[in-house]
Amino acid sequence: MISSSDVHAARSRTAGHVRTTPTVALDGGGLAGPAWLKLEYLQHTGSFKARGAFNRLLAARERGELTGAGVVAASGGNAGLGVAYAARALAVPADVFVPVAAPRVKVERLRRLGATVHLVGERYAEAYDAALKHQADSGALFCHAYDQVDVCAGQGTVGLELWEQTGGVDTVLVAVGGGGLMAGVATALAERGARVVAVEPVTIPTLHDALRAGRPVEVAVSGIAADSLGASRVGDIAFAVARDTGVRSVLVPDEEIVRARRALWEERRVVVEHGTAAALAALTGGAYRPADGERVAVLLCGANTDPGDLV
Repeated sequence: MISSSDVHAARSRTAGHVRTTPTVALDGGGLAGPAWLKLEYLQHTGSFKARGAFNRLLAARERGELTGAGVVAASGGNAGLGVAYAARALAVPADVFVPVAAPRVKVERLRRLGATVHLVGERYAEAYDAALKHQADSGALFCHAYDQVDVCAGQGTVGLELWEQTGGVDTVLVAVGGGGLMAGVATALAERGARVVAVEPVTIPTLHDALRAGRPVEVAVSGIAADSLGASRVGDIAFAVARDTGVRSVLVPDEEIVRARRALWEERRVVVEHGTAAALAALTGGAYRPADGERVAVLLCGANTDPGDLV
């Protein structure tokens, strides 16, 4: 389980390694109270994942777990980019396992960051298993995309920033895939009396179905946000945090995600992933309706997307 002390320690540990990203007012939305956008997509590598990657590597180094064998991860997306970036910054080797069908642009970006990329299998699960075998054979440090305490604690540092920049909020809307970001932010803000609302596509209800079943369960993955919110099972840490802190899950359809993403571009010149836009879609599409005077923030967590369909 993750604690608030883990998040505070992560903030101290990662200071100077991650960016403090801005928070801006969300005006013109006709809301009954103040609202903000947390622009975390401006983080290193274009997503929040760099926070967790840095904390994982730095904490492991403190414990003597980071050796010359370096680090290993399974991800062709934002998590892999975060690990590759942190590893390069800390001068340790990184091996990243991705499915053979991973987009070439992401594979090349991983290589530009200095990672050794291994193309394995047709599905993510095969790349994940290969990464675990590499860890066992080499002694490298394994970096999970979302289900490790160090990773979740690192992600939670964005919640501390948000609180300070706004002077306090009542509710934070966070898009959920595997749930590492949600777990960190909910833990960071629980002691302050703020709550997290988890936003998921209708087509990938990992946390929603887990809360209904009373345990993490496998779900089918499809829809427009599957490239970034495509975990088929919410993490054990995320589920425990959601259960213990009262995180509520709301579902948004693909058409509302598309509409919110396009509105961010047309009205604010902000380009984000579809998965990121899901958090705003809950507000603009009515899946979440704030009470009068409720202070709401939307966490915009990633921008690794093709902007070609926005113009």
